[in-house]
Amino acid sequence: MITESVDTLMQTSGSGRIMCHISDMKTWGNTTATLGIAALLIGIAGPAPGAAAPAHAAPEATPAATQTAAQTAAQTAAQTAAPVVAPVVVARYTFDATTTGGTVVDDSGRGHTLTPSTARGGKVRLVERAPGRAAAFPAKCSGKKCPHAVLQAPDAPDLNPGTGPIRFGATIKLKKHQAGAGQNIVQKGYSASGSQYKLQVDGAAGRPSCVVADNVVRGIHIARSDIAVTDGAWHRLECRRAGTALILLVDDVVHATATIPATLSVTNTVPLSIGGKGNGADNDQFHGSLDDVWIALG
Repeated sequence: MITESVDTLMQTSGSGRIMCHISDMKTWGNTTATLGIAALLIGIAGPAPGAAAPAHAAPEATPAATQTAAQTAAQTAAQTAAPVVAPVVVARYTFDATTTGGTVVDDSGRGHTLTPSTARGGKVRLVERAPGRAAAFPAKCSGKKCPHAVLQAPDAPDLNPGTGPIRFGATIKLKKHQAGAGQNIVQKGYSASGSQYKLQVDGAAGRPSCVVADNVVRGIHIARSDIAVTDGAWHRLECRRAGTALILLVDDVVHATATIPATLSVTNTVPLSIGGKGNGADNDQFHGSLDDVWIALG
């Protein structure tokens, strides 16, 4: 049984660095399970699609006399892992060419244009974020007449990953006083009536999480961060689903993992929604600013 005593930092050549300690994963089970998870992490390592890969030296080999069984297993997995296929970006939004109240062009070139959907005077404003701009959503509000605003794109086949691998994320800025229950950043589908993938920041603690669910494999599966992102600084958030793994990264570092059913499938006809689930009363409105929203398959 491999337990918290193991503390290994794995790297991959040419595909970025996995800032992930095995000690953070609690108990991994037997050596076979360790090999499988190590291979999965190596296989999906790397920065968000389109980002420059960080330069780093190749990891030094650990002398055989001092290697632990877990280190040997991780090293073997790294050496035998299949070549990584680059994910395909199917939607990307930088907001740099957007006007307040206008549509948002899909910079991926696939035509998933975002259109504002608002209620009670809500709107999505543009704010400066060098070298371009970002989108700011309605301020936190109490009561039943709060302004709501989201950005939505119609359903399309390439926005539905099914059981396949998917990555999605955004760069966000949220202050502590803006935190609260139910703040959705990227969402497609509903967990209670179909299927869903979602990135959110929920609760007063301000911890982000990744969510996947479907109506065949019952249950909602969440990978929730162990750190908050409500310090008023910009943070890169990313969700990755591959096989039975759901992983959350904050600023390119793994901060949560969850095991999900391999058969969990996300396919629905619901629009892609940014900044909340919709413009209704219970829309899980995001109250901060966001930029560089993206979705990639593979």
